[in-house]
Amino acid sequence: MDRNQATGLILIALMVMLYFYFFAPKPEPVEEHQKDTTELVEEGTVESVIDQYTPAVAEDSAQQAFNQQKYGVFAKGASGKKEDITIENELVKISLTNKGGKVNKVELKNFTTYYGEPLILLDGESNNFSLLVNNIGRQLNIYDLYYTPAQRTEGDTTVITFNLDIAPGQSVKHIYKLGKETYQLSYQLKIEGLDQYISKENLIYTWDDRLKTQEKDLTMSRNNSTINYYTLRDGFDGLAERSTDVEEETIEEPIKWVAIKQRFFVSGIIAQNSFNKGRLKTSVDPADLSTVKTAQVVLSLPYEDIKSGKGNYTYYFGPNDYHILNDVADDFENNLDLGWPPMKWINRWVIIPLFDLLGNFISNYGIIIIVMVLLIKLVLSPLSYKSYLSMAKMKVLKPELDEIKEKHSEDLTKAQQEQMKLYQKVGVSPLSGCIPMLLQMPILFAMFYFFPQSIELRGESFLWAEDLSTYDSILNLPFTIPFYGDHVSLFVLLMTLSTILYTWSNQQVSTVQGPMKTFSYLMPVIFMFVLNSYPAALSFYYFVSNLVTFGQQALIRRFVDEEKIRVILEENKKKNVNKKKSKFQQRLEEAMKASQAKGKK
Repeated sequence: MDRNQATGLILIALMVMLYFYFFAPKPEPVEEHQKDTTELVEEGTVESVIDQYTPAVAEDSAQQAFNQQKYGVFAKGASGKKEDITIENELVKISLTNKGGKVNKVELKNFTTYYGEPLILLDGESNNFSLLVNNIGRQLNIYDLYYTPAQRTEGDTTVITFNLDIAPGQSVKHIYKLGKETYQLSYQLKIEGLDQYISKENLIYTWDDRLKTQEKDLTMSRNNSTINYYTLRDGFDGLAERSTDVEEETIEEPIKWVAIKQRFFVSGIIAQNSFNKGRLKTSVDPADLSTVKTAQVVLSLPYEDIKSGKGNYTYYFGPNDYHILNDVADDFENNLDLGWPPMKWINRWVIIPLFDLLGNFISNYGIIIIVMVLLIKLVLSPLSYKSYLSMAKMKVLKPELDEIKEKHSEDLTKAQQEQMKLYQKVGVSPLSGCIPMLLQMPILFAMFYFFPQSIELRGESFLWAEDLSTYDSILNLPFTIPFYGDHVSLFVLLMTLSTILYTWSNQQVSTVQGPMKTFSYLMPVIFMFVLNSYPAALSFYYFVSNLVTFGQQALIRRFVDEEKIRVILEENKKKNVNKKKSKFQQRLEEAMKASQAKGKK
């Protein structure tokens, strides 16, 4: 090749390169040229389809092999598109998802949070359900699988079925039913034709629930949240409510139901037969203000029940309301803590029926509380009269009692014996003033349990209290006072002042002296610290009760004549000169003498 030929070839190459650089058509984007499989098949270019999709087929094959290895016979449900289905009635709105065939979200339609937002009892962020089966030696979560949803109605009931058909006669179904005007969601688990692939062991059901903050007072919410349960052998029980430590319990006996209980709301699962056993756990993260508590429920579901079509369960998502809980399951109403007997009996058979009765006629709950106080004080007025009359008698006897103390100042036992003789002569019992007061105490303590748990008060305002179910803060402090808090509750201040006034009124007819007299004034101050963060309804009730009691005593005082009492006591002295001592007085004197002898030794 001479120099001219070489030069020509180089020029031709340059021309070709310049042509392709400046004039050649640019390739169109791949997306514009690609057609779906159907179009390509219809055009008869099957080979090009195979060539174009060979990498995807390889990836799908690898995924299928992976799913087959991981899920075994259940591999058909390993992939799919997530789809949520919502069912609702007048009370609840429940979202179910085809991924897992499980509950995804629950909204209570007639309630809102303290901040006015929709009340979401649980959702995908705060809750996680899993259901493990033993698939030929490996644990498989069937709540990870995808199911085909179907919806139908049975009268007023909506039925959602999530179905995974594995082969003819082999399937897994999750069936949910929601009726009209109910907080209960029926759930049936059916596994058919898979005995050779599932060990005849218990299925492990796990429910992790991060309880969302719904109320103003987080501390009160934490003190009233826990996990309760009911066993067929021992009945109702639960983890410690007020604990901020990790609470955990393993139950090795059949369980009928388990409830994740908050202050005003409950989420629970109830078995038609029973769960074989379970493990429950609660914990608190003090730094997490968005979470009340974290609850974990682990239950064993008998496979034989599910296989035989008896895998029937019921979810309860609703208010912690005594009237509703009473119809859910045995002792399910005990999720509403009404205190120990006798406070529990008083709340259940007296306070709640009275509160409901007044609620039928009065819409303002502040006025209902006032009427409740008046009615209760009216019923207890005979006891109040007896108590005041006893204190008046003791006041009349006070000069003689002081004389005995002074005469036997060096012998306390002798002084007590002489005082008992005086009581016998005049026909007065030193305990007669205490007994009426003690009989009234269970009612006062019953209110201590009733008002903090009463969901009817939630969101109800009265005077300056925007919500009677929480404290009425008239002043927020820039600091926190130990045992008091960072706010000032006006109803608590009024209750404290009225209690001091009531105590002073009692001291006018009381014979109590010394440290006990000072302590009686200290008690209202202690309660001011204790009740500052309690519901406004409770402190308002005690405040009104003090005012009514003060007025009641002023009225009784007008009918109690101390001079007449003195005359009656003097007449009793003459009548009882030769009266024998009662067996109780004899035993009391013997106990005093024994105590005196022991002291001398």
